[in-house]
Amino acid sequence: MFFWGLIGAGDIVRKRVAGALRECAGCTLAAVSRAQAELAEPFAREVGATRWYPGWRDLVTDPDIDAVYVATPVRFHAEQTIAAAAAGKHVLCEKPMAMDLAECDRMIAACRNAGVTLGLAYYRRFYPLVIRVKQLIDDGAIGTLVFAQMNAFEAFDPRPGDPRSWLVRRSEAGGGPMADFGCHRLEVLLHLAGPIRRVSSLVSTIALEREVEDTAVALLQFERGASGVLAVTHAAADAQDTLDLFGTKGSIRIRSLANGEMTLRTGGVERSESHPPARNVHLPLVEDFVEAVAMRRTPAVDGQVGRAVAAIQDAIYAVPPSVR
Repeated sequence: MFFWGLIGAGDIVRKRVAGALRECAGCTLAAVSRAQAELAEPFAREVGATRWYPGWRDLVTDPDIDAVYVATPVRFHAEQTIAAAAAGKHVLCEKPMAMDLAECDRMIAACRNAGVTLGLAYYRRFYPLVIRVKQLIDDGAIGTLVFAQMNAFEAFDPRPGDPRSWLVRRSEAGGGPMADFGCHRLEVLLHLAGPIRRVSSLVSTIALEREVEDTAVALLQFERGASGVLAVTHAAADAQDTLDLFGTKGSIRIRSLANGEMTLRTGGVERSESHPPARNVHLPLVEDFVEAVAMRRTPAVDGQVGRAVAAIQDAIYAVPPSVR
């Protein structure tokens, strides 16, 4: 049996993470911790854990825990991952990996030196749709990839006191939508198109009062030659989650990554395909991580993947922000 400890009690934990840790074959969600100590016990009962801790340091030193899932604000990721590794625990960490590249390097080194596995929660890697698109690109179905574009638009302007308001505080999140969900799209682009050699960006506060950007655009040049654009915003009224890929022999058009629908055009012929995600999109991620630990292999989304995304984000945020 594989015993999990869970640090954090946010919305994503309740919606998907806790369920994935319970549902993964051979796994038990053994313990939880949360910052509000008085709520630790009711939270444990809510998610089906058998023990609870008011402090995360107590959880990571629990001798019965095999691995820790870190689901706290980004500013805690490095400290908690390094402490868990020192206690001999494998670590699956929420995205983005850390506040900056230096923290990523410390996390990777700590896990390597302790001989434990480090994984990142870029669960879109396991979408059947993304797997299919990767296969099509690698098989040359659309020829040489020329251009990729992703839009991720989500209206988000939390009021003070909202449990998710930390996402617009630079000291806790590191950035706005590019840090929050732009990182997911960067991971998808890296996976599909390969490493990126050049980045330019426009990081802007256009419509919302906040410490971080509400809109950002990154122009990417991949090492294989293709160009890409990633646009993210918290300020647009219309939600988008698109991916468009154009090659010398065809194209792949995806209107929503989350629903699994795509249109493939090759040789003048257009056809639609459907590859819906798992009911709980975190479950395949957790299953791969647990298998990686058991087989002593590297998980599909490891610390180096998290570091590669962080390096691009550092380059994006290196540009002085534009304000209205």
